Amino acid sequence: MKILMLCMGNICRSPLAEVILQNKLGKDFTVESAGTINFHEGKSADERSIKTAEKYGLDLTQHRARQIKPKDFEIYDRIYCMDEDNYRNARKLTTDAHQDKLHMMLEVLGGTIQEVPDPYWGEMKDFDYVYHLLDKASEKISEELKAEK
Repeated sequence: MKILMLCMGNICRSPLAEVILQNKLGKDFTVESAGTINFHEGKSADERSIKTAEKYGLDLTQHRARQIKPKDFEIYDRIYCMDEDNYRNARKLTTDAHQDKLHMMLEVLGGTIQEVPDPYWGEMKDFDYVYHLLDKASEKISEELKAEK
C-alpha cells in the first residue's frame, strides 16, 4: 500500500507525518509526502522539523520537497491532508474516481481539532505540538491500515 502525506510546502508537517507513519507501519507500506505548492521544490525539510524528528529518533535529513501531481492520485492508495485548504486544493487536481482517496489527517482522532496547524511561522514548541498530533493520528491510521491488510 502506498500512502501520501500532503501539506502546503512539503517542508514542515507532511515530512514529519511521512517519517512518523512510515516508522509505525514498517516496510510493508510506502509512505511519502508532497505539498500543494512548488515554492520549496527540491529543498530540505525545515530545520525545525528535522530537529523535531531527531528528538524522537526519526531521520528527515534526506527529505526533498516536491509538489503533488495529478498522477499521484493513480499511484497512491490514500492521501492524508493536513488542513482544509490542502484538502480542497487536492480535490481540484483529481477526478471523482479518486476523491475517496483523500482524507483529513486528524479525522481518525474524532476530536475537536480538525486540522494540523502549520508551525512554519512558530517556534520549536509549535513543531513539538505538531509532532504529537501527527504521532497520535499516525498510531490510529497504522492500526487501521494493518487491520485492512
